[in-house]
Amino acid sequence: MSAPIQVLVCDDQMLIRTGLVTIIDAQPDLEVVGECGDGQAAVELAVRLRPDVVVMDIRMPVLDGIEATRLLAGAGVPDPVKVLVLTTFNLDEYVYEALRAGASGFLLKDAPPSQLLHGIRTVSIGGALLDPDVTRQLVGTYAARIRPVDVGARDSPLTSRELEVLRLIAEGLSNSEVAAALVISHETVKTFVSRILMKLDLRDRVQAVVYAYRHGLVT
Repeated sequence: MSAPIQVLVCDDQMLIRTGLVTIIDAQPDLEVVGECGDGQAAVELAVRLRPDVVVMDIRMPVLDGIEATRLLAGAGVPDPVKVLVLTTFNLDEYVYEALRAGASGFLLKDAPPSQLLHGIRTVSIGGALLDPDVTRQLVGTYAARIRPVDVGARDSPLTSRELEVLRLIAEGLSNSEVAAALVISHETVKTFVSRILMKLDLRDRVQAVVYAYRHGLVT
């Protein structure tokens, strides 16, 4: 049997934090290795414990979850930690900033336990947790704000087909939906996604969505 996925839980509300710890620790393949109530402690514990996933609240004292995420998973961090952000609202104004800071995805605090557990497992293996419907809402609401770099397709290192795939991903389509839209196989889409991430030096699908909107590749 493989070692359990190690999780660090960070939330300043003790009742919520205790509930998260209880839910996670009840799973045979998950193990809570630490908990804390502020962003600074989250960074210190994550550096010391090296958990597989940090479950991070956004609004916390001392250091907020966005800055803590940036310190753990942001650009230039040599050995980034995977961060799953929790938020009260699916269009919380801080969600986009958390994703830019390096979070691998986000969940609502009122999501059912099954979604939390699925999210931790997904992020732990390098997946990104950004529901297509939520992607559409998020980028639709913040598109004007999150496109400060007007670069566009002409300066992109991607091929025209790769740009097409990236645009569909940024619009919130899953790999299966991209495959259906372009009439190609699911495996071919996965290959395209891997190439896109490699060429753009991006860690995951979430960063690809952010990149597409920041560079004006979608509207």
